Amino acid sequence: MAEAWTPPKWMYRDRHPPSDDAYFELMTRVIFLAGLNWNVINRKWPDFKKAFSGFSISEVAKFGEKDLERLVNDASIIRNRAKIVATIENAKQFQEIGNRYGTFRAYFDGLDKSNNYASIVKELGRKFKRLAPSSARIFLYSIGERIEPP
Repeated sequence: MAEAWTPPKWMYRDRHPPSDDAYFELMTRVIFLAGLNWNVINRKWPDFKKAFSGFSISEVAKFGEKDLERLVNDASIIRNRAKIVATIENAKQFQEIGNRYGTFRAYFDGLDKSNNYASIVKELGRKFKRLAPSSARIFLYSIGERIEPP
């Protein structure tokens, strides 16, 4: 008999809701995972944390052109310019959500979770850069939402 699959430790499945910085980190991780080998991302993730200031929303939201060039040239991370730009823009979006709703969780809890999160997947895709439907679903699963496959 096959062993049951266990979610990776970086997912917040069945644990307390994470901080906004942790939500931001999880979202960034699933964006970088798209199209790449999970083991490569896992191995490089400590370097990602260093390169992106520990995924501090307030710090990453201030990143400018110099930071972008630094990241694009950093061989210790995946140097995908579009995903790096998306990470910086998404930090700004998290900051805006925090200013408007208090926390990402408060914003998220106000969204319509009927129809297997279909409207949330669309909303997240509109609000955040490079968060495609499959990545949005992985993000939702990673934060403990009981989402079913489409």
